[in-house]
Amino acid sequence: MTHDTELSKLGVYDARAPRYTSYPTAVHFGNQIGPDFTKNQLQNLPIKQAVSLYIHIPFCERLCWFCACRTQGTKSASPITAYLDTLVKEITMISDELPKGVKVAKIHWGGGTPTILSPDQIHRLATTLQDAIPQTKDVEFSVEIDPTLIDPEKIKALVETGMSRASIGVQDFAIEVQKAIGRQQSYETTKQCVQLLRDANINSLNMDILYGLPHQTKESVLKTIDMVSSLSPDRIALYGYAHVPWMATRQKLINENDLPDGKTRRHLFNLMAAKLEKSNYTPIGIDHFAKANDPMAIAKNNGKLRRNFQGYTTDEQDFLIGIGASAISKYPNGYVQNIAKSSNYSRAVHDGKFPSYRGVEMTKQDHLIARVIEMILCDFEVDYSKLTDEYEIDLKPVMEPMFELQKRFSNVVQITQDGFKIIRYKRELARIIAQLFDKYDQTKARYSSVS
Repeated sequence: MTHDTELSKLGVYDARAPRYTSYPTAVHFGNQIGPDFTKNQLQNLPIKQAVSLYIHIPFCERLCWFCACRTQGTKSASPITAYLDTLVKEITMISDELPKGVKVAKIHWGGGTPTILSPDQIHRLATTLQDAIPQTKDVEFSVEIDPTLIDPEKIKALVETGMSRASIGVQDFAIEVQKAIGRQQSYETTKQCVQLLRDANINSLNMDILYGLPHQTKESVLKTIDMVSSLSPDRIALYGYAHVPWMATRQKLINENDLPDGKTRRHLFNLMAAKLEKSNYTPIGIDHFAKANDPMAIAKNNGKLRRNFQGYTTDEQDFLIGIGASAISKYPNGYVQNIAKSSNYSRAVHDGKFPSYRGVEMTKQDHLIARVIEMILCDFEVDYSKLTDEYEIDLKPVMEPMFELQKRFSNVVQITQDGFKIIRYKRELARIIAQLFDKYDQTKARYSSVS
């Protein structure tokens, strides 16, 4: 049986499943969670507990058609200035509720385009955070960089305020592909950005690439990989394009007839992954790659790889505070999301209310299943002894899907009394197998392609 035939039989090419950057997933967030939940969770964070912060900057000068993030286009400074005022107020509200002793270990600015901020605005936001919530001595501060909206002054401001890691979205360097997804970002512009970052002693650099885009070919994706590799990023994320026009209406501008089918998507990924591995990048989970000396590769080898809304991470903090429109927080008892529309978000904050509008309160079973799914996505195996060490509850919810797992995947999954391990087609099957353990109703949601 060929690989294609076997993967087809296993349902890989037709399967749709969550990416499981959280469990329960965001489609199951409800409006029963609101400002009171957020206030209570902040007040009850463990004393001396390190947390992570995510700051959402929703603005872009141009809106790329492929993007499903919560963003809005602007070429005017006034909406950005007003939004920054709101961020500062929300940060102060959060700080007022936090127990003394809570420190920040990781900070990530995402978007949108954080580098749409001016140097003065960068200083203001970073200084507000530093003054509001104490940071650990080795805090990691990462920023998503748009190479078309960066200059030496902005990089200087970011470095002066503590940036230690930069992330650049590449997606694809082929001109035909960029035209089909409404993007303009040349290799030369990206190379200049990387040089500026390296000159500023930013030695931790991530890059994102997309496969499954219109007009991608074997030759074009390998050329993009070569160009990215020449820039020597420390980590590379190789994401599958999620065509979800029912969620991101701008994706309707992309011609669906130009999108590759599931089998072609998987072939493109495998070509790109093999090329990266030949370039001495270590495969991480289902879609990440890192240099052998990068903390992510080390975390993988030590069994400490984690997964959150940014994908794979070395972030060992259990709690994440999301700040800004649409930002999601992870607290001891569940997830909560801020209002997505920036005007409504700002109105709530300036009324003195936490802008939380939906979320989910997690049960003990939810916490257990979340850990199982994280193990599957990070390690491709589940060790029952680790679960019993971490959770003092019955493992029955973990055992319930085992019959289905054995029935459907006996040739590719090794099952023992101590747990189970995916032994073949790990990257292809991880999300599908994780979905077997998902206790929430799967029939009311539409997910992206697994391939």
